[in-house]
Amino acid sequence: MWRLRRTDQEPRVTVVVDDVQVTYRVFEDKRPRARDAFTGNAYRSYREIHAVRGVSFEARAGEAIGIIGRNGSGKSTLLKAMAGLLPTDGGRILAHSEPSLLGVGAVLKPELSGRRNIILGTLALGLSKREAAQQVDDITEFAGLADFIDLPMRTYSSGMKARLHFSIATAVTPEILMIDEALAVGDEVFKRRSDERIRELQDAAGTIFIVSHGLEGIIDTCTRVLWMEAGEVVAAGDPTEIVEAYRAQMADEVRRDRTQRRGGGRRRKAGRGQR
Repeated sequence: MWRLRRTDQEPRVTVVVDDVQVTYRVFEDKRPRARDAFTGNAYRSYREIHAVRGVSFEARAGEAIGIIGRNGSGKSTLLKAMAGLLPTDGGRILAHSEPSLLGVGAVLKPELSGRRNIILGTLALGLSKREAAQQVDDITEFAGLADFIDLPMRTYSSGMKARLHFSIATAVTPEILMIDEALAVGDEVFKRRSDERIRELQDAAGTIFIVSHGLEGIIDTCTRVLWMEAGEVVAAGDPTEIVEAYRAQMADEVRRDRTQRRGGGRRRKAGRGQR
């Protein structure tokens, strides 16, 4: 990942995504042919899936950018590429500092207690042992896990894990924070806490990216939204406008699908009546 040079301009550019491409190769078994035994040809082939196609945008300090789209549209892949967790096949990603990626599926140590995971997590964020120990009570309270903090993580529900992970990741103030579906997990009390924490990060001139299917949360939290389809950004701008356009398209597709299925059912009934 490239690093942006510091400037005195405000709000400064913190992330640049320039014509980024990400391609997956999916290997498939081929049925062997007799001649392959003599030529030594492999019995496997692959097909390419273009998960991200030529995405470009800039993000600035103080922005909260939502990324929406149906499953498989490239949202999470783009986030992982921006965090440096996936290689790109083209284009450039430049960041002012190291991004911090937060996701429900991120690895926690299931055999260790919540308390021990807090220590390890905050040490990984760059805190000293003393600073990490001082954070335990605050993180435990924020996550609402006081009665469970000394139990092994394997006993936690997915929501409890997500709350603890969010609380650890935001215990320090990352300049660039990326959240993948983490806000979709948790009760209303924790949702309000997490929304407030995100606003605090924005006020500290951080840049936040949020991938979520929770569209109301995107509208309430974000200052800008990117809508992705088939690996491309098809629309970007005001959260309310982009989300409403996305909802309208999804509703239209549902109506068309229902109409097609009803038409198919009528044709099948007509066919049976002619027999």
